[in-house]
Amino acid sequence: MTSEIRQCQNCKKEFMVYAEDFAFYEKMQVPPPTFCPDCRLERRMTFRNERILYWKTCDAPGHNETILSLFSPDNPQRIYDQAFWWGDSWDPMVYGRNYNFSRNFFEQLRDLWQEVPDVALMNQRGVRSEYCSITEGNKDCYLVIGGDFNENSLYSAFIFNCKECMDCYWISKSEFNYETVDCISSSRLLWSRYCEGCYDSAFLFNCRNCHHCFGCTNLNNKSYCIFNKEYSKDEYEEKVKELMPRGYRSLSKMKERFRSESLKYPRRFAKVIRSVNSSGDDLEGAKNCRRSFSVFGGAEDSSYLWLIYSEVKDCFDCDHSGLNTERVVDSSTVYPGSGIYYSRFVRSCRDTLYSYNCHDSSNLFGCVGLRNKQYCILNKQYEKEEYEKLIPQIRKHMDDMPYMDKGGRKYGYGEFFPSEISPFSYNETVAAELHPLSHDEAMKLGYKWRESSEKQYTVTLRSDDLPDTIAEVKDSILNEVISCAHGGKCNDQCATAFKVTPAELGFYRKFNLPLPHLCSNCRHYERLSQRNPLKLWKGKCQCGGSASVNGVYRNTASHVHGAEHCPNEFETTYSPDRSEIVYCEECYQKEVA
Repeated sequence: MTSEIRQCQNCKKEFMVYAEDFAFYEKMQVPPPTFCPDCRLERRMTFRNERILYWKTCDAPGHNETILSLFSPDNPQRIYDQAFWWGDSWDPMVYGRNYNFSRNFFEQLRDLWQEVPDVALMNQRGVRSEYCSITEGNKDCYLVIGGDFNENSLYSAFIFNCKECMDCYWISKSEFNYETVDCISSSRLLWSRYCEGCYDSAFLFNCRNCHHCFGCTNLNNKSYCIFNKEYSKDEYEEKVKELMPRGYRSLSKMKERFRSESLKYPRRFAKVIRSVNSSGDDLEGAKNCRRSFSVFGGAEDSSYLWLIYSEVKDCFDCDHSGLNTERVVDSSTVYPGSGIYYSRFVRSCRDTLYSYNCHDSSNLFGCVGLRNKQYCILNKQYEKEEYEKLIPQIRKHMDDMPYMDKGGRKYGYGEFFPSEISPFSYNETVAAELHPLSHDEAMKLGYKWRESSEKQYTVTLRSDDLPDTIAEVKDSILNEVISCAHGGKCNDQCATAFKVTPAELGFYRKFNLPLPHLCSNCRHYERLSQRNPLKLWKGKCQCGGSASVNGVYRNTASHVHGAEHCPNEFETTYSPDRSEIVYCEECYQKEVA
């Protein structure tokens, strides 16, 4: 097999189907994709609303209460509250129907999906954490998205086993963190990224086992350092008193100063730790994994992964999944699964195709909301022999009668669900985070769009009028409706206004932090902007021998290539037009050891 260049039927750009990709598709007995990797991920994300929550009436029998939901009030999808949906008082099999060979498969699946009640909010086993989404086991948390087993944490996404953290993204085993991104096992850490084992520090980038440091980059096992210069304990404490921003305006200036200072040091071309023959970024324990991102806990023989936790194998185009998942094609949120094809949100399932929100089941095709079932098609039960006879016929029918969406894209067997059948509008979903679009752009591409409903509140305080320091803030702030500084004029799912909660105010006071001027959604997008895109570019090490090629950074150690330009090349998430100094692994390790 050889690699082959193809044209994406969505964005029309060329993309490569590699020889190892063809080998995988042949092994899984599926056709190669017609969408490029970026568009495949974006398509899956049009089915994932994480952050936009609404009040909607529960449709369960005998219920009419208003509940928190991922579905808007004008969304026709029927929803049940969590307790009822997971209970035994209803049976999704009653919605089963015969497969109709005179209709397209995706039309039939869409009709079934709209009829089977969905769970209003994925928030399992939470304690006093009603406002969390796609989470499990949180206690006393508020607006934690996609994070599990946390306590007393707020406004964060993908945090795990954390305590009293706020405004964080992708951190674990940490406590008392604020505005940290991609950090592990850290405590009392503020405004930092890519740190591990750090505490009592602020404005750190890529530091490990450091404490009492401020504004530092690429340090290991250091203490009492300010902008990478070491001080005595007394000197450090005196200087930090002057530098630590206590007001909103001084914080903005310090963020810009730290960003400028950190650019003077080399960046690792990619964070690839304990990994073999793998490409991408933010990888830990990967083996034979290509073009993958944010994988920790192990992955093997897989490609096009994103946000993966704990041992996956033979998975292509898989996201938000883990726990020993294997043999997955173009699917999302599999915990765990085996033999999962073109499906979303399946747990403890195997040999499942084109299904959604199914659990502890096997041998499903085109099913919605099933639990503890097997050999089902469109929620109808079959005998094993009849099921196995029908599946090849349905696969052939999907190719003979493909679904055509409004944009002229064709969907046969081997394509994930068309975005048109998603219950969510584009601007409600994670797709809008990966690829922000305006209303007109989304309409042109055939996506649904939901206009913001009229706000039922009156702003009582402009963000520009907030007190500069937390010391000036009175308890009455809890009664104010504060305008977001973006005013809804951004592509960040802006809420236009926000309130300060008692737990939030307590956190700001505890760490002497100024009040934010942005709503929680816009703050979330600011954190996302710190992370590199889920794309790879060809790059060359920018170590010029004794210094970086641009002359900004002078090496502190001798490198194997001596005074010559480092010859190493790589794939990196830093595009060629960016200003960071990017070193290969060997040169980088020389400078941070």
